Amino acid sequence: MSKIETPRPIRGTQDMLGEQALRFGHVVETFDRVRRLYGFGRVEVPVFEPTAVFARSLGETTDVVSKEMYSFEDRGGDSVTLRPEFTAGLCRAYLTEGWQQHIPLKIATHGPLFRYERPQKGRYRQFHQLDAEVIGSAEPQADVELLALADQLLRELGVSDGVTLTLNTLGDGETRDAWRAALVAHFEKHRGELSEDSIERLAKNPLRILDSKDPRDRPVADAAPEIDAYLSAEAGAFFEAVTKGLEAAGIAWTRNARLVRGLDYYRHTAFEFVTDRLGAQGTVLGGGRYDGLIETLGGPPTPAVGWAAGIERLAMLIDAPDPERIDVAVVPMGEAAQGVATSILADLRRAGIAADMAYKGNMKKRMQKADASGALWAVIIGDDEVAKGEVGLKHLSDQTQRWVRIDALVETLRV
Repeated sequence: MSKIETPRPIRGTQDMLGEQALRFGHVVETFDRVRRLYGFGRVEVPVFEPTAVFARSLGETTDVVSKEMYSFEDRGGDSVTLRPEFTAGLCRAYLTEGWQQHIPLKIATHGPLFRYERPQKGRYRQFHQLDAEVIGSAEPQADVELLALADQLLRELGVSDGVTLTLNTLGDGETRDAWRAALVAHFEKHRGELSEDSIERLAKNPLRILDSKDPRDRPVADAAPEIDAYLSAEAGAFFEAVTKGLEAAGIAWTRNARLVRGLDYYRHTAFEFVTDRLGAQGTVLGGGRYDGLIETLGGPPTPAVGWAAGIERLAMLIDAPDPERIDVAVVPMGEAAQGVATSILADLRRAGIAADMAYKGNMKKRMQKADASGALWAVIIGDDEVAKGEVGLKHLSDQTQRWVRIDALVETLRV
């Protein structure tokens, strides 16, 4: 009989145990705590959506849609896509689930996303993000609050040192149209100096040339006209209100006039928190205002702003959390003791005391496991103790032991 070969995990996915899982969990727990401080409610949306949700929102010509999405036809003949990002699905839910009644809607979520791209350090085909959005507010204070939430999250994770908030304005519709026309004229004049990818972008998405990593593009991109020359008075006032709000909140920032978002529905604020501690993958959190997105999904004009952060990347930056430990190890000896131990274990856990018990083994092996678990106490139960209605309570650090009645154990351990 031939040996059955165990299937390998799909490339770009990961299994987590031990420290890696603890790092991941710590990022999520910190995010959940901080978002509650800011009044952002937790929401959940499906892992897959109709393909049109992402094709419309991300743009048919983007690499995400044309090359990276996991799309397939289901058994009903409908085209569905595993979500490559959160914002489009959240906006779809805003329109279809009647969330408009809650504006301004402050929401947060986290979970897995899927993109078929080349796996590398901190980047996976199934990856995970934190996400925070304010939908239905056109006020710059919404941008400030989201940036303050992000800043506090990074501080509470202990990763703010060496992380810089970079900020830009993409202006309003009038500003963007004028700037885009000037950029196209500039790039057309230098068409022969651009890379093949940027020549393709020139027709579809010219703003993306500004953040090209190809060294052939950099001289032309660096010499391109900046948005400030085309900024309308209203757009200038909005950006000033955001920067003054950040200063009032004590949040440091730096201007990056080359920071762009290629899709037309982005407006005003664009931002990234960047670091050099992750090599080439320098952005740990990024986002911006997308006032035109909900219209592309068939809704009314609706202002919105949001950000996302990679959980894996943040987990790589934080200090290793303390390992999880139990408070009490229960050590039974004998059949009668085993039944009582199971009852004690249930009582301890219901009282909020972390407790565990080895499934088998003699006294020596069970005590070894108790020591290895990091527990502070061992509750030792033999048949004699069962007859007396008491247990041995051993302090595993100083090895002292005393006798405690079973019915007083929970209260004794709570002190």
